[in-house]
Amino acid sequence: MALEWRDGCPFSARFGDVYFSAESGLDESEHVFLRGNDLPARFARLGPGQTFTVAETGFGTGLNFLATWRLFADVAPPSAQLDYFAVEAHPLAEEELVAVLARFPELAAFAAPLAARWRRRVPGWNRWHFAGGRVRLTLAWQDVAEALPGLPEASVDAWFLDGFAPAKNPEMWSAAVCTEVARSTRPGATFATYTAAGWVRRNLAAAGFAVEKRQGFGRKREMTVGSKPGRALPAFSPAEPVTVIGGGLAGCAAGFALARRGLAVTLLDAAPVLASGASGNPVGILHLRLAAGMGALQRLLLAAWGHALAQLDELLPVDGEVRAECGLLQLAVSPEEARRIERLKAMAWPSHLLRAVEAEEAGGLAGLPLVLPGLWFPQGGWVVPARLAARQAEGLFLRLGKAVAGLEKTADGWRVDTPGGALSPAAVVVANGHAARAFAPLAHLPLQPVRGQITEVAATPASLRLQTVVCGEGYLTPARAGRHVLGASTRFDDVGTDLRVAEHAEILGRLATTLPELYAALGGDKAYILGGRAGIRCSAPGAMPIVGEAAPGLYVSLAHGTRGLLTAGLAGEMLAALHTRTLPPLPVSLLAAAAPARFARLERDQGGRGSRCGECGP
Repeated sequence: MALEWRDGCPFSARFGDVYFSAESGLDESEHVFLRGNDLPARFARLGPGQTFTVAETGFGTGLNFLATWRLFADVAPPSAQLDYFAVEAHPLAEEELVAVLARFPELAAFAAPLAARWRRRVPGWNRWHFAGGRVRLTLAWQDVAEALPGLPEASVDAWFLDGFAPAKNPEMWSAAVCTEVARSTRPGATFATYTAAGWVRRNLAAAGFAVEKRQGFGRKREMTVGSKPGRALPAFSPAEPVTVIGGGLAGCAAGFALARRGLAVTLLDAAPVLASGASGNPVGILHLRLAAGMGALQRLLLAAWGHALAQLDELLPVDGEVRAECGLLQLAVSPEEARRIERLKAMAWPSHLLRAVEAEEAGGLAGLPLVLPGLWFPQGGWVVPARLAARQAEGLFLRLGKAVAGLEKTADGWRVDTPGGALSPAAVVVANGHAARAFAPLAHLPLQPVRGQITEVAATPASLRLQTVVCGEGYLTPARAGRHVLGASTRFDDVGTDLRVAEHAEILGRLATTLPELYAALGGDKAYILGGRAGIRCSAPGAMPIVGEAAPGLYVSLAHGTRGLLTAGLAGEMLAALHTRTLPPLPVSLLAAAAPARFARLERDQGGRGSRCGECGP
């Protein structure tokens, strides 16, 4: 959306209205939204570990979010946390956001982190962390009528009903929107809005709010505030310990998200070091493979992409040693791939996420001549997965080399049996791949082991020119420490981790057939294989990971397949939100689509017939 400036104020030509008051946007935000919801006193009253949830119907420039964050930092207890949910159908461009927020130097310390995350925005829901995880922003890049049904019932403590003037943007203030706002509001919670339009007040009253007018800001004589009748629900205060089983990306990400919410987390793994299984490859690629359409898996992958990049920015900044943001090319190496790419080209994508490129431009980006067109993902790249797992595990109690012999429900929680003795946590997260089938409470899950082998090849003077990750039928990374990584083979129901010459030949042969120019740059049939690695991935029917509560207090993060580097972090956020009863990072429909309970439904619907693993995805 192109931003205009009129009389020194940011102005939307689409809606014919200013983004905030010409007199003082920050003072207006504090008067209407912060004091209108009594947030200074309510933040100060929060107990240890409690979370307060604010929701906003128009994110706009982010000014209300920054003002709320600053107030929370000033008055809330140090262990309290803030969830902030906002809807925005037409987000500003990065340079527009920066230009607007530069007008408020008193917010510079808060605006800079927001601007840094803004380049990671994706269509759909975005979850970003600030202040060491104490502040969470969930930004729904959607129309308000599409976004609000995704909120859980009775999950919001205070609403900022913002957006452009009701006469300019009536859809934002409709009876249906007011009803959704009321549904997702806790008893005793509040709302505030700058408008006093009669039909807006009537819609809010009809939705169940007690509504009153108050003195407005500046030249606006009146504003509206209100509350939802009923007794306020007690906030959740995390205290009891959690055990995570699995020391790969999924387990470390879950432990990291739970620990950030103030929980004591013990992580168990049978191996003596973290990321010893499928997460242990020397590099993993950040690869977003999309299909035409916006089904559940596609929406989850988009959210996971934005979350993964933002989390990496925080934990593992780009340095060329353990992480590179070198971009990624997906090339049309087959008629099927060409059709998929053509369908994606017809959809509207933000250029910072992906764009179509012809062969000549693709070659220029890659640094080597290419003969096929494709898609360019400028924020793609590679990461050393074990380094990410290690960063996520820094605040956890690690018990490595401890195989779990049994898992069972007890009267007070769960019992986890290990050679070093039993643990009795209040909750357990199982994130150990296909081995989870050995636990009786999870034996029904259709987890399938999938062997995958990578090949490491010595760089040549020609191949050192490769600047980006290139994907076709497999992938090739730029050289790191004189080595390229090619991947990967796929063997269903094979749990062997031995290196196989035949699979090295298969991987190189596939490159020779689909991208002969890259094969030639590696030396052709004289390419020097330095080694490789085999790991066992876990997959499930439909390619959607299995994430959620399998039984009271028993959570799973499983079946990430080839996408663990992308989806494990968001899965950890999903589990932490479920366990602490805080705002989830995805709409409730996507939580249900990923939940383990879906397999009980599948068995009923199909009369017990399953489907083959969806490892290859869309």
